[in-house]
Amino acid sequence: MIGTTLDIQAIRKDFPILQREVNGKPLVYLDNAATSQTPQQVIDVIVDYYQRYNANIHRGVHTLSQEATDAYEAARQKIQKHFNIAHSHEVIFTSGTTHGINLVATGSTSFLKEGDEVLVSAMEHHSNIVPWQMLCERTGATLKVIPMNLEGELVMEEYHNLLSDRTRLVFCNHVSNALGTINPIEEIIEAAHKVGAAVLIDGAQAAAHIKPDLQALDVDFYTVSAHKMCGPTGVGVLYGKEEWLKKLPPYQGGGEMIAEVTFEKTTYADLPHKFEAGTPNISGGIAFGAALDYMNSIGFDAIAQYEDELLNYATEQLLTIDGLKIYGTAAHKTSVISFNIEGIHPYDIGTIVDKLGIAVRTGHHCAQPIMDFYQIPGTVRASFSFYNTKEEVDKLVEGVTRARNMLL
Repeated sequence: MIGTTLDIQAIRKDFPILQREVNGKPLVYLDNAATSQTPQQVIDVIVDYYQRYNANIHRGVHTLSQEATDAYEAARQKIQKHFNIAHSHEVIFTSGTTHGINLVATGSTSFLKEGDEVLVSAMEHHSNIVPWQMLCERTGATLKVIPMNLEGELVMEEYHNLLSDRTRLVFCNHVSNALGTINPIEEIIEAAHKVGAAVLIDGAQAAAHIKPDLQALDVDFYTVSAHKMCGPTGVGVLYGKEEWLKKLPPYQGGGEMIAEVTFEKTTYADLPHKFEAGTPNISGGIAFGAALDYMNSIGFDAIAQYEDELLNYATEQLLTIDGLKIYGTAAHKTSVISFNIEGIHPYDIGTIVDKLGIAVRTGHHCAQPIMDFYQIPGTVRASFSFYNTKEEVDKLVEGVTRARNMLL
């Protein structure tokens, strides 16, 4: 029995999509690590924006523009409060985590030179690898990799050995999207700072499960995406310490990010607008704030406790299936299970369980180096949220067992 203070059935009613059927079966949505579903409370905020006060923000004197601006900036303050950020101008709206990482990677070009080193962990999503490879190509800096072990944990002894007075930047995800591992980012940040390096943490996978205190972490940059947190796609946030955001040049030129424009010289706007060129995803930003309100009304401690119980139950039940192997068995995990069955391609399992209405992710999960490390083509990944149930775990186990019996 899974014990929780949450009323899961009441929560499920907030999510219209959970009421639908797929292939004639009730939807069992277990692809939350790719994107979470969106509650009616957030959908209503998006609809309300377009029905009542759709207007371009900032600089407008008319009522609709002022209402839209107020709602958008109120969302920025909600995000500031949620992540315990010192100043609202350290909250940069982006199109998502990938945008935020690329903003920092491109802006760091002028700070790096040949002989400098940047460190990235072995378990990164491609969006936290490729921008840094491009940065190294531009600057002549060297990319070094923090290794991982078979349990799916970073080898911290090696990390400390890699740090030196040549280390300029360190990049690591808070939680691995492919394995669910919670990385020891406090230790990573503290050690990097001792050698004068700045740290960017990719929080996309963590933010739906963990409420990070960014001032306590003392992290230099932290990125998140709204769509992993019950919000809409196409919007996210980059947090950066004020001192770093002032050093970085603008990422894109255009409206909103300027102070004065002449053909001789253009001066740039103050933070945060310096990094927010063009018309933003206004409804998305407002809805991100609403999504945080929704998740906080449930409570992150209650969410973490319940998801941990779901993870333990699902792990225990899946391991009863003959030939099933779980990849990523770290001591500290969020609710992600990556697995394979010996002799069966993960795609085939995913296709069969989809016929039963069960949505899981198959493939390399944009983390090919992890798959190469385990010498596998990919995995089946089941990822759970606070609106999933023990009964859905049972359906997953039944579905995977059925797939195994059909394919072997």
